[in-house]
Formats: sequence, structure tokens, C-alpha cells
Amino acid sequence: MQPPLSPPQPRSAPRRGRLAVIGLPYAWLLLFFLLPFLILLKISVSEMDTVVVKDLWRYAEGRLQLSLRLGNYLYIAQDPLYLAAYLASLKYAAVTTLICLGLGYPFAYFMARARSTVQPALLMLVMLPFWTSFLLRVYAWKGLLSEHGWVAQALAALGIDRLLAAAGMIPAPGQLMNTPFSLVLGMVYTYLPFMILPLYAHLAKLDVRLLEAAQDLGATPWVAFWRVTVPLSRAGIIAGSMLVFIPCVGEFVIPELLGGPQTLMIGRVLWDEFFSNNDWPMASSLAVVMVLLIIVPLALFSRYQAQAREGGR
Repeated sequence: MQPPLSPPQPRSAPRRGRLAVIGLPYAWLLLFFLLPFLILLKISVSEMDTVVVKDLWRYAEGRLQLSLRLGNYLYIAQDPLYLAAYLASLKYAAVTTLICLGLGYPFAYFMARARSTVQPALLMLVMLPFWTSFLLRVYAWKGLLSEHGWVAQALAALGIDRLLAAAGMIPAPGQLMNTPFSLVLGMVYTYLPFMILPLYAHLAKLDVRLLEAAQDLGATPWVAFWRVTVPLSRAGIIAGSMLVFIPCVGEFVIPELLGGPQTLMIGRVLWDEFFSNNDWPMASSLAVVMVLLIIVPLALFSRYQAQAREGGR
């Protein structure tokens, strides 16, 4: 005797499950990214009435009027101060990303090739700075780079401060604080783990047999590294670079504490417009442009990932 057949499941149940899984992240993005961005965009094209932002829609004498002020965006394109702040932010973010890549890739490679018993300890060393307040860690560098700090004394004893002065990173030997050097050093120290972790995640999954096959075909270890390891870890390089570059563009705390007048970045300009000048439309316009500058590399990264997935099929 055959067992009774179970009743067929409705086809709409899996579809509802997929919609719920996909819809929750989109709802999160809509609530915490798109909606605040639209509010910021609305303020950027509004007018300021003393301490209150005027409404875009006005109803007067039976007519509904829409008033958009685009002068802030034109002023951003014309004022050299804002252009210099954007260029400085992009420059310091790019320099920080390259230095983090140069330091983080060998460390991530060493972690991926280390014994499995040692890898948890190495991961803990990478994540150990997150156990301390970000603000306290940045403040600590003020003491280390000050005139009597042991890092400043060590750099002076090795003659590195003279090399930095010759390269234009500091104004004179011994003056390490409030310079481009202290700014880049603080950002590299802060964001280096964000470069190491994605690289380690991709390098740890690398098939070692590919390197053995390359050596069997006559490739030297250096050639095998450049022709096999680096191309296969390209996604980790791009992911780590985005995780470092994007927050560095809008960084405010590190330039405020470790930078100086030579290192004016867009985060400081935003602070001044919001809280010193009380010009919310102008500050919102600066923030909108900065977000657009960040979205462009994100879109390129997403396109690269989509092409990589299609090529792997």
C-alpha cells in the first residue's frame, strides 16, 4: 500500500521568501541611505532664512510655486577653496589607499600562508586596535608625534625627519605634527585593517596547486606571484581599496586632530559650513557632491564584480 501523497505546496511561498530576503536589505538602504540623501538634496536646493531652511513648495494667491536654488552648486565649481578641499581629500585618500595596499598585501599574504594554528592569533592582532576607542587612538598619535614623543625622537635619531622635510611632507626637521605626514600616518594606521581583512579573505581561498603548476611549468616564485596570485586576488585588492578610500575622502576627526592648515579636507569644510557659518544649504551641497564622488568608484566596483561573475560562469 502506497503512503498518502503530501499536499502540494503553493508556489507563492518560495516567492514570498525570496521577496522578503531581497526586500529587507533594500528597505534598509531606502530608510538609512536614500531617504537621508533625498533630505540632504532637498536642503541643498533650498534657501536659508536666518536659522530655518525654507520650504521648496510655496502656496500664495492660489498658485503653488516650486523654488529651487542651484547657485550653491555653481559656487562650488567656481570657488577655489572648495575645489582645493575636494582635490586634497581625493589626494590624501588615494595616497592612504596606496600605502595601505603596500603594507597590507604582504601582511595578508603572510597570514594566508601561515599555519592554521597561528592564523587566529594574527587575525586578533589585526583586529586588536578596534578594541580601543577610535578617538583615543588618534589622540595617542598626538603625543607620539609631539616634540618629546618617542616616535618623533626615533625618527629624528634615524634622520627620517630630514628626508620628510626634503620631500615637503613636513615644514622642517622635527616638526611632525599638523603636517601632511601626520595626517597620512594617522589615516594609514586607522584604516590599514580594512585593507588587510578583505585581502586575507581572498588569499586564504587561493588554490595552492595553481602556484605549484606554475612552478612546474618553469615560472619562478616571483613570476608566479605576479601572474597567478595577484590576478586571483584582484577582487580583494579592489574591495580593500574601496573600504579605505571611501571613508578617507570624508574623514574629519583625523585631519582635525593630526592635520593642519596645509591639509584642509572636505570634512573640515563641511563642519565649518554647518556649525560655524550656519549655512545648511551650502553644506548640504558640498555633502551631495562628496557622496556623488564616492558613488562613482562604488558603481565601478559593482560593475567589475558583475563582469567577474559573468566571466566565471
